[in-house]
Amino acid sequence: QAQLVESGGDLVQTGGSLRLACATIGFNLNSYNIAWFRSAPGKRREGISCMSDSHASLYAESVKGRFTISRVNAGAMFYLQMNSLQPEDTGVYYCAITDSFGACKLDPDEYKYFGRGTQVTVSS
Repeated sequence: QAQLVESGGDLVQTGGSLRLACATIGFNLNSYNIAWFRSAPGKRREGISCMSDSHASLYAESVKGRFTISRVNAGAMFYLQMNSLQPEDTGVYYCAITDSFGACKLDPDEYKYFGRGTQVTVSS
């Protein structure tokens, strides 16, 4: 059964780094746009970063310069490198993919498949 599985979430101190991974099982990642979203208590799901099938990337203002999205299509994996983590980065991080129709977007309604999430907690 096709699915997305996140890993890499953890408890980290302010200023630390984490690398999240998303394993896409049963998909040909070459033809999909990819994205990472974040949910925090009391807040709506937030688009963090996305990348089109042509490798054009987009970032939320809150993470620009700190987070980097990448993909390895042959391995059906994609990643989110998170540096200089802050307490406000705490949340459940979800990976998502959708059929590519051009530039990616940070709107969760644009994505067809989601993983179950991985918890990231940044302590102050």
